[in-house]
Amino acid sequence: MHAINITLFHSLLLFFLLALPFSITHADNTEQGIPNACQTGCTSPYGKVLGVSTGPVEAYSNCQSNCVIFEPNNWNGTYTGIKWQCVEYARRWLLVHKGAVYGDVDIAADIWKQIDHLTHVSTKNKLPLESHLNGSKQPPRVGDLLIYARAFHDTGHVAVVTDVDYEKGVIEVGEQNYNNEPWPEDYARTVELIKKGDNYWLLDGYLLGWKHVKN
Repeated sequence: MHAINITLFHSLLLFFLLALPFSITHADNTEQGIPNACQTGCTSPYGKVLGVSTGPVEAYSNCQSNCVIFEPNNWNGTYTGIKWQCVEYARRWLLVHKGAVYGDVDIAADIWKQIDHLTHVSTKNKLPLESHLNGSKQPPRVGDLLIYARAFHDTGHVAVVTDVDYEKGVIEVGEQNYNNEPWPEDYARTVELIKKGDNYWLLDGYLLGWKHVKN
């Protein structure tokens, strides 16, 4: 009976020692505040630079759409949003190119109805935004924000038009947390642009339309 107890004790001790490294690693990840959704199933590792648009404005991987780390990002002292969400990239792009940002939103889809202006960081002047539904007579232009419906990942999405070729019928966009794949060039992806009659359409699922900064 005594020998059986010793064997059982040794077995339990061995199990504890083998499990110890895993426990330490798990504790370290918890302390760093990195959830499993930001470490597993990543298209690209979290925080990796996916590409750089003109500006330059870098886009970073958010691992995958379910990853959320509530860590704020700042650019030259101005808050741009939560790393590395689509809202953060669009706000930072506007800050770099126009010196202005839009206000806080809970999800990207809210930009469509809740955001009607940008605020210039230095002058505090308000820059009005025009909303154009997909199929508008006003074509998308460089610097416009593409806004996607909430049905896309239950949050919507926002991207920035970085180039437009009306003759070829294509636009280029910059963005974060869309598919988290490396960019092919200085843009994340292209979207087909067609004109029917006097109306312009972007052939992109879930797209509501585009917001344009009035000069």
